[in-house]
Amino acid sequence: MANDTLIPVVASAPGASAPAPLWTLDGLRAADPVLGLALLMLVAILLAEALHRTWRIPRTCGHMLTGAVAGPVMLRIFQGLELDPWKPLIDLAIGALLFELGTRLRPRWLLDNRWLALSVLLQALLAGLFVTLALGWLGAPWLTAVVAGTVAASTSPVIVLAVSHEARARGQVTERMLMMSAFNAVVAVVGLKVLRILLASDSGTPAEEFTRASISALRVISGSFLLGVACGFVMDRVSPLVRGTPAMPVLQIALVIIASMLAAQWTLSPLLALLVAGMTARARMQHALTVEPHLGSAGAVLNVLLFICLGLLFTLDGLARLWPWVLVIVLARLAGTAAAVAGLAKLSGLGLRQAAALTLALQPMSSLAVLLAADTFGWSSQLPGAHTHTIQALLLATTLMQVTGPIWTQLSLRHLARETNEN
Repeated sequence: MANDTLIPVVASAPGASAPAPLWTLDGLRAADPVLGLALLMLVAILLAEALHRTWRIPRTCGHMLTGAVAGPVMLRIFQGLELDPWKPLIDLAIGALLFELGTRLRPRWLLDNRWLALSVLLQALLAGLFVTLALGWLGAPWLTAVVAGTVAASTSPVIVLAVSHEARARGQVTERMLMMSAFNAVVAVVGLKVLRILLASDSGTPAEEFTRASISALRVISGSFLLGVACGFVMDRVSPLVRGTPAMPVLQIALVIIASMLAAQWTLSPLLALLVAGMTARARMQHALTVEPHLGSAGAVLNVLLFICLGLLFTLDGLARLWPWVLVIVLARLAGTAAAVAGLAKLSGLGLRQAAALTLALQPMSSLAVLLAADTFGWSSQLPGAHTHTIQALLLATTLMQVTGPIWTQLSLRHLARETNEN
């Protein structure tokens, strides 16, 4: 009898409310995060396909737009920091693309064409330098301006690789775009690790801090390189056991996970380690190495998740107030890239039309440097002591150029370089 009276009292307790239906905003906000991301992936795939078939917009734009709509910019179904538990999966998605990119790079090309090697170096330096000087001219503290310039120097390798996959692009401009995006991303990640030391320092002379930062950079570069070489050798030795079987992409993803986790544990650069692993595996195995786009179906799922999460991190806070700074960052970065590419175009074997195409193709800015140098998605916590005004302008510029960058890359490869082979 006691049990019979207890149950209805609990069920009809005053103030109890039924959960909101899943198809409402409140229901989506309260839904299980796994279910929420699965629904977002479904919407992202459908939206990306509709935009691609209607206006030939790259599918990555549709994926990022879905994340932007669901994120703090509009519907606020997800907040950026709610993605922190998903960061290992997102890092894995980035790692899979970086390993694949490494297998497509040809370091020997830089040795055979010294002017190309110089243009790769000069593009990273001038893009970052122009942004640094422009922000300093606007009144930003110089150390924060250098941080912003370091981040702005990088082109998103995952975006340009995804666009080149979709467009099936091959040629001089495409290969140089991939080479430059890989190099300037490495420069940005390593540079940001050093600058975080300087930003966080509150004791010691400038000479001591510079020496400590330089030693840290040397350790990161050499350690990441050796880890990448070791992983490439492991791939060469183990892959004959599964060559020609469906287990090959699984082996490659396992290698990516191992390299990423070891790099994170040893405070090295996962980006550099995975790029070197891919290059080493290609150099050792030559045509025996087969790498599927996104490392197979599982990698393709992670790829969609990655771009949705990039969209969730978009922000428009302060755009009305900071738009002159945002515009200066975008234009300074474009000017620096154009100066480096066009200045050495003829000497490195590139025509002016191809140089223009390469300049536009490199425009997708990247938050990759911060994501791979950080443990969470909170930019402010990862850049202690940085000028808030400048960092927010950098975030806005990154948002603008990540969502529109794939369009510029696609247009340049299709209409200026004419290197695409789309259906």
